[in-house]
Amino acid sequence: MIELRDVQVTAWTPDPDGRERVVRLLGPVSLTLGEHRVAVVGANGSGKSTLARLLNGLVLPSAGTVTVDGLDTATRGADVRRRVGFVFTDPDAQVVMPTPLEDVALSLRRLGLDDAEREARARDALGRFGLGALADVPVAALSAGQRQLLAIAAVLATEPDVLVADEPTTLLDLGWRAHVDRLLASLPQQVVLVTHDLDAAVRAERLLVVDDGLVAYDGEPAPGIARYRDLVARRHEELLP
Repeated sequence: MIELRDVQVTAWTPDPDGRERVVRLLGPVSLTLGEHRVAVVGANGSGKSTLARLLNGLVLPSAGTVTVDGLDTATRGADVRRRVGFVFTDPDAQVVMPTPLEDVALSLRRLGLDDAEREARARDALGRFGLGALADVPVAALSAGQRQLLAIAAVLATEPDVLVADEPTTLLDLGWRAHVDRLLASLPQQVVLVTHDLDAAVRAERLLVVDDGLVAYDGEPAPGIARYRDLVARRHEELLP
């Protein structure tokens, strides 16, 4: 169970005159996330990626607490990250080894397996995601969709309880987007999906709409999508001369 209690995230930013001031990036937010599929939507800069990164301790709250199964991300970050895997928008941000086999094996190092068992488990993970035949090819030779599958495979090989995916299909073409969406929908793990793909968002059990650093909607996906469209339309009107 993921719980956020009175969470705020702030940062220092310079003013035009060179002085620094505190700006609010997110919050206050209080949430309990227990549903199997949770989607998060919002405009660029709304705070949705900050919210996603809070869930496994990549971002720590400036105030309030984030806990996963009772573990505080601020004090038990390593334990939290064993439970909550994270997939970035750009797979190149997390795929670091020369071949898929080496990359998945690297993610398994923290499990304390010997080399042979790590390789066997890495090959098994690649096979589950349709990458078995590509285990030893250079990562640079993979398509964008294959690299995103590799990033997901490396995270899931460690068997986390929760997967947080931050716009995992934004850089993909239509075919790969559909493939990754189907994959995420089929996982046994709890999935928190940050996305601009409203077709994927509406299939979740619960939808969060983030706007100006606040959760502007929390509930059933279909009315939430309508609320989000209204927010986008109003923001666009405000920008018009």
